Amino acid sequence: MSRGRLSVVIALIFSFSSTTISARAQKQQTPTPDNKPRKTKREDDRVLRDWAKTDVKLIITREEEDAYNQLKTNEERENFINIFWQRRDPSPDTEENEYKDEYYERIAYANEHFGSGKSGWLTDRGRIYVKWGKPTSVESHPTGGQYQQTNYDSGTSATYPFEKWFYRYLPGVGSGIEVEFVDLSGSGEYRLAHNPFEKVVPFNGPIEGSMGYGDPRSNRQADSPFEVMDLLNKLESTPPVAGSSTAVGSTHQPVEDENQLDFEVRPYYFFQSDGNAIAAFTIQTENRALSFQNSGGLQTARVNVFGKVLTVTNRKVGTFEETLITTATSEELSEAKQRQSVYGRAMILAPGKYRVDVMLRDVNSGATGLRQLAFTVPRLDSSKLQTSSLVLAAKVESRKDEVGVNQFTIGRTKVVPNISGEFHRGEPVGIYLQVYNAGIDQTTLRPAVDVEYRLLKDGKEIRKQAEDWVGMSEAGPRLTLARLLDSSQLSAGQYEIQIDIRDHVSGQTLTRSGTFKIIK
Repeated sequence: MSRGRLSVVIALIFSFSSTTISARAQKQQTPTPDNKPRKTKREDDRVLRDWAKTDVKLIITREEEDAYNQLKTNEERENFINIFWQRRDPSPDTEENEYKDEYYERIAYANEHFGSGKSGWLTDRGRIYVKWGKPTSVESHPTGGQYQQTNYDSGTSATYPFEKWFYRYLPGVGSGIEVEFVDLSGSGEYRLAHNPFEKVVPFNGPIEGSMGYGDPRSNRQADSPFEVMDLLNKLESTPPVAGSSTAVGSTHQPVEDENQLDFEVRPYYFFQSDGNAIAAFTIQTENRALSFQNSGGLQTARVNVFGKVLTVTNRKVGTFEETLITTATSEELSEAKQRQSVYGRAMILAPGKYRVDVMLRDVNSGATGLRQLAFTVPRLDSSKLQTSSLVLAAKVESRKDEVGVNQFTIGRTKVVPNISGEFHRGEPVGIYLQVYNAGIDQTTLRPAVDVEYRLLKDGKEIRKQAEDWVGMSEAGPRLTLARLLDSSQLSAGQYEIQIDIRDHVSGQTLTRSGTFKIIK
């Protein structure tokens, strides 16, 4: 919470408390039988105490709820409730509070029309209706229908019952809002759909795209996974409080998704001779965060990966989409959950500033994560000794028969980064680095470069080794350093690897370093 919002919250609580304390003081001065405190019914206490998480759970802001939960007495709570509704009253000069009346009318309507095993206002349709009101128009298909596929395929498919709501404008959300609900069970409970494929009846197995957000193959920007995810997040947010730009809770607050999938994204850069760079994106998530289900006798986790790279002007320069599958036998599952799942994708980019948006969705659990990362692709200066990104890797393997760049393969080396930097003792610590513009000894035609690896712990050097260039297959303007560091003799703790590079021809020197952790 910002300092400004915090001060408003404190002031709000203080005003409630001050009013109550003043009232108490007056009562204590004249202790007559009429103003002696009376016992409140336990049921009334519970209703008031739970008011923020029951009656107004769909419209109360996070700051308001935090302030309410700090109140101690029913008198303070009643004072808060009065102010809560006053702040939302569109015509405070009249006796009626139109906002409050309409809010409870919406709940009554939702309970009457959307109930299905639970109160209608708590269903997906009811929740959207209570928060945002009656849609501008509704397209209803209570018995299902035919879905006309577009953009990439032809023909029609049978559908489950579904409804499509259209809002011309929603404050804090946007214009031209389309929301789709699907009744998969035939029970009358329509669920908020994440993509247009959820309503399609899967006669021949799961429908491609039915587990993700939006339609990445559509030409409409509104159908992109990121746009759909952003829209759904806004719809689940607290509606903005009209006319309260400085009051507590006036900010449009997103609701935190309790079913989030945590992961890390990191770009690595490797220069090409034309001045462009290979940006190799590595995405890593902990297996223990994934949901494994039995599939063909194997415990299987599936994660949909979708990403896009944009310039600073939001021009899209590349996208990637993949399903990451991790399997283990029942006996291996416990050990497999201690490891990570890693996805890699490389693309060629010109020097400049970019942003990568990455979304992951666990197919089995529905947990979703979104990351946005700004990054800068550096420029290669042919007159200077330079290096690529230093990669500390879980795997470094020579692939002499594979030339080019694909998932984790750079040149003739397969490099699987370990973003977390954590290695179990005994696992080799991979080191990968490219050196550019190094001088060549014209007599031996070997690089006139000295490279020394230094391993430090707690700032003290514990190991040192010079590069012998044995097995090096690349020469000229680009040299590749690829080796494995034996960790079997290292105790648990934090380490730093330093790589000192000295060019005997130009006299230039460079040092690159990275940290990693050895765990038992």
